[in-house]
Amino acid sequence: MTTSPRTPSTLSRRGILLATPVVLGTGALAACSGSGSGGSGSSGSDGGGQTGGTLTIYTTGEEMSFDPATSQSLAITSLGLTARRLTAWKTSPDAPTELIPDLATDTGTPSEDGKTWTFTLQEGLKFEDGTPITAAAVKYGLERSFAPELTGGLTYHKVLLEGGEDYAGPFSGEHLDSIEAVDDLTLVLHLNRPYGDFGWVASNPAFAPVPEDSGQPETYATQPVTSGPYRVESYSPGAQAVLVRNEHWDAGTDQARAGGPDTIEFALAQDASVVAQSIIADRPDAQDSFLASFVPTAQLVQARNDPKVGDRLVTSGPGALEYLVLNTESEALKDVNIRKALQYAVDKEAYRTAKGGEISGDFATTLITPGIAGREEYNLYAEAPSGDAEEAKRLLAEAGAQDLSLRLVIRDDQTAAAESIQQALTRVGISVTIQPLDANAYQSEVTAGDGSAYDMVLSAWQPDMPSPNANLTPLFESTQIGNGNYNLARYANEEVDAALLEASSTLDADEAAAKWAAVDKRIMEDSPVVPLIYSKNSFIHGSGVENFVIGQFPAYPNYLTTTLKA
Repeated sequence: MTTSPRTPSTLSRRGILLATPVVLGTGALAACSGSGSGGSGSSGSDGGGQTGGTLTIYTTGEEMSFDPATSQSLAITSLGLTARRLTAWKTSPDAPTELIPDLATDTGTPSEDGKTWTFTLQEGLKFEDGTPITAAAVKYGLERSFAPELTGGLTYHKVLLEGGEDYAGPFSGEHLDSIEAVDDLTLVLHLNRPYGDFGWVASNPAFAPVPEDSGQPETYATQPVTSGPYRVESYSPGAQAVLVRNEHWDAGTDQARAGGPDTIEFALAQDASVVAQSIIADRPDAQDSFLASFVPTAQLVQARNDPKVGDRLVTSGPGALEYLVLNTESEALKDVNIRKALQYAVDKEAYRTAKGGEISGDFATTLITPGIAGREEYNLYAEAPSGDAEEAKRLLAEAGAQDLSLRLVIRDDQTAAAESIQQALTRVGISVTIQPLDANAYQSEVTAGDGSAYDMVLSAWQPDMPSPNANLTPLFESTQIGNGNYNLARYANEEVDAALLEASSTLDADEAAAKWAAVDKRIMEDSPVVPLIYSKNSFIHGSGVENFVIGQFPAYPNYLTTTLKA
């Protein structure tokens, strides 16, 4: 999703399309590990942590919503504290993220043709009011997400469930037959095509249970009936959201959540620089807290050079893909050899330096990002990150490209990074005009436009789940061109469309991984984008926080397992 700075708790529909690495804000949508001062993806003890205390999470966002139907929250961030789903994620800095059961007893059982998925709920699960969590409640929660009154949530299930394209939610008394609550514990979902990653889709917010006698659009965002370890005690927009323990949550049924703190307070509308200073100094009121947004550049330098900070500064491994979009419909870039010349012309070293140096990310050559099982490393173009200007000039000459002039559209906070692209292309004889846009203009002219406003765009992508499908399909399938979608390269290749469909329909994980790796490389042969870096994200917490873990995917801390020291 195109973003202004935001926090992991709000991440993105079909991924986060970033202008710059996200600074997460709560409310509504990323090499080796290492931090500037010794952090390596996790800090604190390796045990289960302590129970008790109040954890404060500082966020720049002014509002929060606890309605799973409208949420783009990653499975490990804010909404995961209050809303369980059919499946969940187990994150680790040492291994790819694993899909695990949550409400269900397993991660879903597909039929032989891959079009019917069955989930069996655990027995004895309860909402915060003590009423049973049933298959009917999960059905109703899913149905609510189709209602036009509830917009903004993830849409994977909406295009996969049979009849979903014509369904408008349950508030008029209509139900979706492809979501079948067979009995209190059995949910059967009928898809319109085979889909191998549906177990991952079932970890999305819409798969949280909602009691049918609640869930009204006007109130549920702030007065949810929760299924996770916490319930909402109070909420004041622009100030604070307070979560307290849900006494009906059973830790023995939950593999994903520690449920450590007694209370979790979200401090809203915070200045990230001010908060970072307090946590760096480890002031008493900041010791049991962490900053949900990335550490701002000035404070990051300060924290890296302060020996008292130590492993309280935690930097992720490589995460979201930052890339240069090449508009394949642009007259200047229709020739694939000109686009390939840009692969050699771009200086990724200079780009990374403009972003803050080595701590900002690792050099990228593939579209599938690190931390996703089945990813294969390859490089079709320049061996050196600084590029190969002579090869770029040769390809341009072969293509007969003379006096090439390109428009590079950016967000208004990307100037330094854009200038590194401009300078690299200038050295091979390409003139680049940089056009900064504010968020509204960017949305109108880039994601919702007809492609005429730009030749190139600086962007980034954080997938919603650790699946190659979430890396590739939103960015490169031809149906995702225009209308607010994210195929900004306006790339259309029938062969690739068919390969994407085949890979997503493959149930065997190893077979699917091989197909995804092949389509990744096939897309890069057409050069619709130039991969630049895989972003690294730096976070900071107080000395009272432990089990603050950033897994290989996503490059954000796992809120669900963070605890406080005794």
